[in-house]
Amino acid sequence: MTRKANQSNICVEVVTAYLEVQSDPQDQRFVFAYTITIRNEGLTSARLLTRHWIITDANGNVKEVRGDGVVGEQPYLKPGQEFRYSSGAVLETPVGTMQGSYQMVADDGRKFDAPIAPFRLSIPGVLH
Repeated sequence: MTRKANQSNICVEVVTAYLEVQSDPQDQRFVFAYTITIRNEGLTSARLLTRHWIITDANGNVKEVRGDGVVGEQPYLKPGQEFRYSSGAVLETPVGTMQGSYQMVADDGRKFDAPIAPFRLSIPGVLH
């Protein structure tokens, strides 16, 4: 699990899992799920507007993903509230990383990025 609070007081926690049933290593297809919890630990409410992901596999291939909200929503988080969602990524290698940011807007109109610290996607037993 990765936990990162930042100056915007938005905390992002990540839990990952390898989906062996959906993967096909012989075809270089490794499927991972991740569950993210976004928590507002600040004093001001904020809405998540967009996301930006950088996904890197072990071959150094980089894929950037940008889009509105997360899983079709733009959650509004009051102080102390959290939003949890699950999604997935497909890599060509058994190991990779993801990192990025959520673009947020506070009630006072201030826009800011909530960083998502790098986290590892790996099949069990590959890394020690």
